[in-house]
Parts: sequence; C-alpha cells; structure tokens
Amino acid sequence: MRFLSAARSLFLIPVLLAGCNSSQPKTKVREDTTSSKAATVFPARPGAAPPTFKLFHQDNDTLTLVTTVTATDDEVSAILWQLREATQQHTFDALHLPQKFVDARQPTIWFHVYRGARCAGEKYTKGALPCEASYHGAGDYTLGSYSNPHWNDGVLRHQDGTETRLWNPDLP
Repeated sequence: MRFLSAARSLFLIPVLLAGCNSSQPKTKVREDTTSSKAATVFPARPGAAPPTFKLFHQDNDTLTLVTTVTATDDEVSAILWQLREATQQHTFDALHLPQKFVDARQPTIWFHVYRGARCAGEKYTKGALPCEASYHGAGDYTLGSYSNPHWNDGVLRHQDGTETRLWNPDLP
C-alpha cells in the first residue's frame, strides 16, 4: 500500500509540473533582473515653449512662481524643465530668479509654480485661505536633499489631483 502511494505521487509530480494543455497562448512576463522595483516610465520632454513666469514670493527655502492662468500642462512642464536646466547651467539670473539664493540653499530649495496669482499666496496667507484648504500648485521643482545636494525632482500636478513625475530625480 505504501508502495502504491509513493508510485502515485511520483506519477503526479511530472503531470503537475507540465500543467494542462490549453489552447490559450501563454503570456510571457519580462522580469527586471537589475532591481527589485519595476522601472518607472517618465514622459517625454514637452515640445511646448515655457510661458513667461514671475517670482511671486520668496522665503528662506522656497520660491513661488506664477505663470499665465491658461498655461497648459505641457507649458508648466516646460517651466519645470527650464528650472532643471538652470540648475545644471547656473543660469537662474537669466530667468530673473536669484542665483545666489539657489546656490546658498541649506540643503533644499522648493519652487512652486502656480497658474495665475489667485491661489499662489496660499502658503503665506494668514487667516482665510484664498482657494480653500488644499494645495493648488500646478507644478513643483525640488533641488537638493540632505543626502544629495544635486538631487532634483520635477512634478506636474494635474487639475484632477493626480501627479506626474517628469524625470528620475536620482540621475544627473
């Protein structure tokens, strides 16, 4: 009896390993062997030119910028890419932003981009908020971190509340 049970088990192992013979095609799963995390796909750089913007407010670690109320996501994204280039080329003065302020950051500086000035004061307003109790920035650029002064991140904030990271912040 023990022999039949062992023989039955040995017979079933290859059958189970082979699986059933189905007519449906098998899907191949490509594994990323370089890391345990799936690769993130970043959007292509937009072809739109960055619209004009101006410095709305500055404090010890933040620059708040405003652009046109009608700026598209691609145009806001283009501003964030322009800020990234200014970081790499040290050309913030050419954008009418203080290069010395950026260079002196300790260790991080945030750029908040708003469509129009209506909600741009929400972080600095005392009393009633101009646009309700939530964040209304259209995009954010962050430069520097405690562990990497060259780290930079660009995030586009859509009107439906979703966000799109524009590039890998860990790459130069």
